[in-house]
Amino acid sequence: MNFLKKNGLGIFVCIVIAAIATFLAELNVGSFSMEVIGAPVFAILIGMLVTLVKPNFATDDRLKDGIKFSSKKILQWAVIILGFSLNLGTIFAVGSKSLPVILSTISVSLIVAFLMMKALKMDGKVSCLIGVGSSICGGSAIAATAPVIDADDNEVAQSISVIFLFNVLAALIFPTLGQAIGFGSEGFAIFAGTAVNDTSSVTACASTAESIYGVDGILSAAVTVKLTRTLAIIPITLVLALYRTYKAKKDGKNGGSYSLKSIFPFFILYFIAAAIATTVVGAMGENAFTVFYMGTFVKCMKWLAKFFIAMAMCAIGLNTNIVSLIKKGGKPILMGFTCWVAITLTSVAVQLLTGIYYTNI
Repeated sequence: MNFLKKNGLGIFVCIVIAAIATFLAELNVGSFSMEVIGAPVFAILIGMLVTLVKPNFATDDRLKDGIKFSSKKILQWAVIILGFSLNLGTIFAVGSKSLPVILSTISVSLIVAFLMMKALKMDGKVSCLIGVGSSICGGSAIAATAPVIDADDNEVAQSISVIFLFNVLAALIFPTLGQAIGFGSEGFAIFAGTAVNDTSSVTACASTAESIYGVDGILSAAVTVKLTRTLAIIPITLVLALYRTYKAKKDGKNGGSYSLKSIFPFFILYFIAAAIATTVVGAMGENAFTVFYMGTFVKCMKWLAKFFIAMAMCAIGLNTNIVSLIKKGGKPILMGFTCWVAITLTSVAVQLLTGIYYTNI
């Protein structure tokens, strides 16, 4: 009861805004699907607009604890639940062909983000979030990384906004561009899965490509590659946690006291456990339970993960000063653009070197 009294109203506000954002993301305006934008982006924009109109909304004593809970704990729950959509066996089997492309694009993006951070003298946390979001899986990677590096809501909002911009551009440009530059249907699926960040944008991009190529299977292949990329959340967040622990202990010489237990992202272990559970069930053979689990349950978990991310993004938006965000947006956008171009060129180059470029499904 104390939990509901303290957090209930703020959480309810985030649920309502997330529901509105989810509804908007499912609309079609003419031939344009709002899914390209996605519920998390709608949620963060609505949250920022509410705060723009009513600046003290998120600091109201009745709301602030629930909003903070949504931006931190609900965000972690979203990442954990996302694990139920990952069948490690299927991903390893189907994604192995794309592994050289995935590893190359992730490495290049992180290196470019680091170099741009130094060149532009940018904030380290924003740079880390943009680099990880660009290289792995957009909002989900940012959601997993933010609590590990203790990023605040403004830093998360800034990073999400940058990723969103290039997600939309990729979803609109890549299908036509892919066919124009001679990608085979399988080559394009791997390109979409490695060069587009967020799952919703990968889905939109690959769906459009199926219509342009006149070939089924591009969507499922692209999503599989995308899910394989998602696994990179695990080692990267663990490395960041260990690095932060090292830095904290180093600073602790001046009087601070830190431990791995207080910093380690234990929710990532639950994420792994969820993925393992789905893998085990998938290997059990077909029966009533596995059909329910792999069908209804996994589908519900995917939806709930997206809804929780929308709730968290709404809470982050409510704590974000949109005017300040726009004023500080130049350098992050330049970094995001550089990472995006680097990932795109790397995906094309590695596919040409490995012979995947021209292959068809």
